[in-house]
Amino acid sequence: MHCLHHSLSPLPSFAKSADKTAKKSTFASCKTLQIRAMRAVVQRVTSASVEVDGHMVSEIGPGLLVLVGLHESDTDSNADYICRKVLNMRLFTNESTGRGWDQNVMQRNYEVLLVSQFTLYGVLKGNKPDFHVAMPPQKAKPFYESLVDKFRKAYRPDAIKDGVFGAMMKVNLVNDGPVTMQLDSSQSSK
Repeated sequence: MHCLHHSLSPLPSFAKSADKTAKKSTFASCKTLQIRAMRAVVQRVTSASVEVDGHMVSEIGPGLLVLVGLHESDTDSNADYICRKVLNMRLFTNESTGRGWDQNVMQRNYEVLLVSQFTLYGVLKGNKPDFHVAMPPQKAKPFYESLVDKFRKAYRPDAIKDGVFGAMMKVNLVNDGPVTMQLDSSQSSK
């Protein structure tokens, strides 16, 4: 969403101060309209895995690697939207017809690897990242676990894998295509 302030005609001098005030309030309202949504970076992969402390904790063959960023204001409706959209994204070729972008991960009977990644809500302040809009860890951990559960209930429990919340993870992947899509749940309110 873009915020624009248009002036259709030149303003008389007495109205210029009112115009400056209007511009300031428009700018302030633009700041409040920033994206507030769960964010997912979805990558089509031939394989992906997560390692913690040198030990493999999860791995998948063909399917989707989904990096998930939680915003501090996320709710269950954001999680429902991301779950539904990720599982239904038509990112795979239909092998029987040859049509590209025709099937989703469930139709192909592939797997999904979810990885919590608060850095998706990093904002650079100078050269240093700031993560103040990411959901705080004490709230994010149970919220993320409920998201993983939503995926398992919506598809097959054994087809949904995840990393270790809050751990220093090594994520390995072979991106197929490459195909990478970004998805924000802000669209769920429309």
